[in-house]
Amino acid sequence: MQDQIAIVTGGSGGIGRAIATRLAAEGAKVCITYLRNEHRAEEFVRQLSSAPGDVIAVRADTGREEDVAALFQTVDRKLGRLTALVNNAGVLGAEGRIDQVQPGPLAELWATNITGYFLCAREAVRRMSPRHGGRGGAIVNISSMAGVRGGGEDRVAYGASKGAVNAFTLGLGKELALEGIRVNAVVPGHVDTEIHDAPGGRERLQRATQLVPMKRAGRPEEVAEAVVLLLSTKASFVTSTLLQVAGGA
Repeated sequence: MQDQIAIVTGGSGGIGRAIATRLAAEGAKVCITYLRNEHRAEEFVRQLSSAPGDVIAVRADTGREEDVAALFQTVDRKLGRLTALVNNAGVLGAEGRIDQVQPGPLAELWATNITGYFLCAREAVRRMSPRHGGRGGAIVNISSMAGVRGGGEDRVAYGASKGAVNAFTLGLGKELALEGIRVNAVVPGHVDTEIHDAPGGRERLQRATQLVPMKRAGRPEEVAEAVVLLLSTKASFVTSTLLQVAGGA
């Protein structure tokens, strides 16, 4: 990965942090994005200062076009021409039954989990595609088993957003297949990250993992390994693929 220049959205914590750590350890130049916690992002960059690859952090709301444009321009200037994108930034959104849905929170969920993926992919293709002077590259979208199962209790909207990511991955991979750009998704099951630290989250995670054949939650590092594989030349004939990392669930 030493010649790779990558963006990992939502890269300062959880799965994104593990992905960025692996890429930097392999010698890639990496830009992580964060939305609110600048201190955590900058501390993470400092922790990776001894890694073979360069790492920078950029604040960006990936659901806002102006933020996405500024993000990619910063990478152009500081790291070089992009070769890899990991669409990872996402939110759970407001939980509740369909008869409680409000358009405002729903629009915010779509903006981050769907529109942000489209906007970042658009900017990546403008740098990777031979039509724009690029030499190809790879995109990995982070989805969720919620997009396969429908989201579960009170999370139908979240599941729908991840179902859209799956469809986006399948279609975009075919659209770009002849331009040297591979597009795949990693589809995690229950992964032990700080997102479960909210009240009741740990109990809910424990209940959910009892339905997993391996009887445990995944680790962020296990998801990161799958992402790095799909970005690498070892997956040179793999595109439009949804790789489940879910313990058999």
